[in-house]
Amino acid sequence: MKIEQIYTGCLAQGAYYIESKGEVAIIDPLREVKPYIEKAAGNKARIKYIFETHFHADFVSGHLTLSRETGATIIYGPNANPDFEVQIAKDGQEFKLGDLTIRTLHTPGHTMESTTYLLIDDKGNEHAIFSGDTLFLGDVGRPDLAQKAADMTQEQLAGTLYDSLRNKIMPLPDEVLVYPAHGAGSACGKNMMKETVDTLGNQKKMNYALRADMSREEFIEEVTAGLLPPPKYFPLNVKMNKEGYDDIDLVLKKGSQELEPEDFERAANETGAVVLDVREAQQFGRGHIPRSVFIGLDGTFAPWVGALIADVQQPILLVVEEENLEEALTRLSRVGFDNTIGFLKGGFQAWKKAGMEYDTVTSVSAEIFKEILEEQVPVFDVRRNGEYLAERLEAAENTPLDFLNDYLKDFPADKPFYLHCAGGYRSMIAASVLKSRGIHNLIDVKGGFKAIKEAGIPVTEAICPSQLV
Repeated sequence: MKIEQIYTGCLAQGAYYIESKGEVAIIDPLREVKPYIEKAAGNKARIKYIFETHFHADFVSGHLTLSRETGATIIYGPNANPDFEVQIAKDGQEFKLGDLTIRTLHTPGHTMESTTYLLIDDKGNEHAIFSGDTLFLGDVGRPDLAQKAADMTQEQLAGTLYDSLRNKIMPLPDEVLVYPAHGAGSACGKNMMKETVDTLGNQKKMNYALRADMSREEFIEEVTAGLLPPPKYFPLNVKMNKEGYDDIDLVLKKGSQELEPEDFERAANETGAVVLDVREAQQFGRGHIPRSVFIGLDGTFAPWVGALIADVQQPILLVVEEENLEEALTRLSRVGFDNTIGFLKGGFQAWKKAGMEYDTVTSVSAEIFKEILEEQVPVFDVRRNGEYLAERLEAAENTPLDFLNDYLKDFPADKPFYLHCAGGYRSMIAASVLKSRGIHNLIDVKGGFKAIKEAGIPVTEAICPSQLV
């Protein structure tokens, strides 16, 4: 028996490769399927099944491409009704994989088709569960994403999730391993641990949602408390996973069209494309195409693209080093952004060499910022609300990057203001978004809150831990 977790940090997502006696099952594959095919071929094994735990909202699965290239059967649990050929498993139905058995446990609540897959080893022992977004480490799946599709309230979905956990998962042996679909950093839950595998027994001790004495009413109240609005691209990814999409090779080919600076500018004007600059933050700050949006590949790139651009059909033009082009296109496609129409040949240096107009972002060090703070200047903290409540500058207002468009009127129009995040990545994104909307009187604090603390600037800690969400 071979179980491999293939974890993608940018999405905080876990896909799974399971092999026995030359037969392979893939659970919740990513869009780019070549690694799974190569792994199976290297082991002289055949991909037999593709198990999907639910219609994912935060990424586009590779199930369709992988099935077309391998002939593997796509399996969903009860209540799934996709627009392509799959096998809909019944609750309790079993599938043989070499010496192993995979049993379907229908666990609705996150979505109504949500399914956990129980792996039973060659001796008949219940070995592991692949819990999708039903059970995370430290948390459970948020119950507010499928309200419209299920014609249920989030409270009704939470109650359904409570029943699924108590009736299907918690009765399993404590030594069963839990392999979730996501870890810390995913927007599919609110309190996930940084670890990516654990025993069910430990989760019964550590996970607030699995308390043995927890009533249904308490569960509903705690699971629905503090939920932030989901990213706007989530329903569009669900739609793609349910209805279908182009193979990634076609997406890569279309996005790899190289454009000279003049052609790049013309394409941006004629198509209304977003110019997306994926270089390092300080490179963008030193010089960039006017009104371009910065989201660097060296951070949590794909989720921020989804949160800030939102419409997966939006045409995109890339400013990227050519050696990073395929990576950028692949990571865009993971969250459904398939409409990249080209990239700037020669990168930003070619743009400057051609004599094209460019813009910059003014930045200051934390040491200089410390002196400026004495003048009571406006400061905006673009970290998430929980980070801000935990520890912050007394003078700073919280304008979280996720919802920056909701705060545009809060930024002063007649005097300079300062932006910071945790380390400098998000504040540069915020600066680019604001500048693209005509707000230019901003100054970025290099190194963010980390550098601010190291510079000895006083900070305020949380008044009450219960404030944190």
